[in-house]
Amino acid sequence: MAVPEAVSLVDLALKATTAYDRPDLARRLHQTRQRLVDPNVRVLIVGEFKQGKSQLLNALVNAPVCPVDDDIATSLPTVVKHSETASVTLVQESESESGEPLPAKRSEVPVEQLAQYVSEAGNPNNRRQLSYAEVGIPRRLLAGGLVLVDTPGVGGLGSQHGAATMGALPKADAVLLVSDAAQEYTAPELDFLESARQLCPNVACVITKTDLYPQWRRIVEINIGHLSRAGVHAKIFPVSSTLRLHALRTEDKSLMDESGFVELIGYLQREVLARADELDRKSTSQDVVTVSEQLATNMQSELMTLEDPEKAGALIAQLNQAKQQADDLRQRSARWQQTLSDGVTDLNSDIEYDLRDRLRAISREAENIVEQSDPKDTWDQLVSWVEQQVSQAASQNFVWAIQRAQFLAGQVADHFSSNGSSLLPNLRVGQQDFISGDLRAMERPEMEKYGVGAKLFSGLRGGYGGLVMVGMATGMAGLSLLNPFSAAAGLLFGGKTVADEMKRNKQRRQADAKMAVRRHIDDVTFQVGKETRDMLRQVQRNLRDHFTAIAEEMHTSLTEAVQSASKAVKIDESGRVQRIRDLKAELERIENMAQRARALDNAVPAAVGR
Repeated sequence: MAVPEAVSLVDLALKATTAYDRPDLARRLHQTRQRLVDPNVRVLIVGEFKQGKSQLLNALVNAPVCPVDDDIATSLPTVVKHSETASVTLVQESESESGEPLPAKRSEVPVEQLAQYVSEAGNPNNRRQLSYAEVGIPRRLLAGGLVLVDTPGVGGLGSQHGAATMGALPKADAVLLVSDAAQEYTAPELDFLESARQLCPNVACVITKTDLYPQWRRIVEINIGHLSRAGVHAKIFPVSSTLRLHALRTEDKSLMDESGFVELIGYLQREVLARADELDRKSTSQDVVTVSEQLATNMQSELMTLEDPEKAGALIAQLNQAKQQADDLRQRSARWQQTLSDGVTDLNSDIEYDLRDRLRAISREAENIVEQSDPKDTWDQLVSWVEQQVSQAASQNFVWAIQRAQFLAGQVADHFSSNGSSLLPNLRVGQQDFISGDLRAMERPEMEKYGVGAKLFSGLRGGYGGLVMVGMATGMAGLSLLNPFSAAAGLLFGGKTVADEMKRNKQRRQADAKMAVRRHIDDVTFQVGKETRDMLRQVQRNLRDHFTAIAEEMHTSLTEAVQSASKAVKIDESGRVQRIRDLKAELERIENMAQRARALDNAVPAAVGR
């Protein structure tokens, strides 16, 4: 449990809602408590293919959790969390025909069989249709709620796996971008960092394999320059997983310091786990203070009426006006409902247009590339370029969608309070931990081979025609059918026929390649567009339910306040003094609870032990 005092404070607030008969406020507090008792702090480990992500995770937990080998690549996200005993659970998520998430299917498998499900060799292209693998392991580093996620590196950040990783960022508490010390950051890595820092509160960089590359310090300096020019403020941790594992086996402290893991683990504890505690404190404080204010509303109105009966009429009128405003917020025609509905409609249209515009630009550029080359020779490079550009476009579109959704939430919140930010829900969009990322790869068109035999046949066919035509023409001059002129014509016609056939074949290949690009762009537009619409539909539901609940709470509180003030007017003098005393005592208890909540927000989280 990340913040025990926060949980005890929520329990106290729940008792108060029961005592004052406010089950509507209890619903919010139950959600707060559920969030608190789930201590998981998710850290995504991302990076290009074969950069040492899996070995880094293994070194962090000091266990061969993720398969590591020269010919093994991770094809399935692997979630590593704390457990009393080692275990592996395979998770398969799905949706109903209407798009609603169905209960996930979970199946236990032996720990030693993990590689058969999470590696490209054992599960190529994720043919088993799994969502992720969950590994439980007893480790002190994970006991505080830290959850490490090894993401697929197949195809790199510029592939569909990169787009899937981007979809998981809003639900992550931190991201570690892993790149080895062999070279400086690539363009896809810098693009990913730029997008990641807009979706995740903590982004850090890890330079691996420092034991293999003596020039790693120079690479770190260059990468720091790249980050500075890109405006990305992220810490860099150079590490050696091999040294870390060897230091743990030999209990060599100097090797442990040299490995760089002391600083990395310190960052995870101080900047990630401690910050998660800080966010828990802040959100809990905000929720409990809001509940306290709602509970105190009717008592304060009654107390004011009892202490100054002459102003009771004006107070009741003010409360009725506020109640009417709160009642308006509950109606389907309320302005915030219209703002939300219109905003989501506009957002869907803008995001869809943005995606189509980006992909159409990629399609046009790809066709220009095809026009200037022979797909037979450049197909692999073309596929790599298209997938990288498509992944980047989808990621940027996704980032913009999240930012626009957050802005829309702020617009809706402004209808409720001048300080609307205090009412904003936590928009961790998506029901699944990972978006599907199951886009089909570009299909290679049939490219007819024009080998030596085909060229010889075409040449003979063209040459024969030229020889006969010129031979017959020269035969009228008394020459034989086969003469130097007809032979030369045969060679010329044969060569031209071969050249023309080669040109036609190239044009056919170019046309087929263009069609393959268009089909792939259509597939991406359909798949990514659907996932974005699903995400925005979920955002709309979350905002609607969140603000509807707030409107109901405000209406209930003000209704009770009006009733309490009206009853207070009718209380006789003998009961007035006792009622005032009771109300002050109740309000003091509620204020004490609110003060505890404010103190929780101001408290400095205790350092997390290593």
